Amino acid sequence: MGGKIRHRFCPVCGHSLRRQMIKSSEPEQLVCSHCRFIYYLDPKVAVGTIGALDGKVVLLRRGIEPAYGLWVFPGGYVNQGETLVEAGIREAKEEVGLDVRVEKLLNVYSYSGQPVILVTYAVSIVGGELAPCDEAIDVGTFAREEIPWEALAFPSTRDALMDYAERYLED
Repeated sequence: MGGKIRHRFCPVCGHSLRRQMIKSSEPEQLVCSHCRFIYYLDPKVAVGTIGALDGKVVLLRRGIEPAYGLWVFPGGYVNQGETLVEAGIREAKEEVGLDVRVEKLLNVYSYSGQPVILVTYAVSIVGGELAPCDEAIDVGTFAREEIPWEALAFPSTRDALMDYAERYLED
């Protein structure tokens, strides 16, 4: 099933969970040995925002694991009851102090064996002050040729920045 978290007990009745094939077309699922509850390990949804100041893309150095000290655009998990756009706006403010307006869906990124689906938006920066805030140890703006390609946090960071640079940054 992958991932580091190992669920052992049913959240409904507390009995043990075991792996079981439910449908031949799907991977094994965790099933309660007592009440038959199926514990689906659904992916997490994250949102990212990529915007530019004076023609340079805004990035932050992560101050948390995973990928501590590596560069990424503002983003994070979507809270239950929050829209993707609301989450993107919140994350930009929390991480780099900027107020953003979502302009366009850039792309959706998912990778085999990885538990996170990343929805990324191209944004306009409409206010705030660029500064390292929650979960950031540094911030910077980078022209296309200055992006620290070898020090990016995740494959989705690289892929989204390549898509953004192709569409929005000048050579």
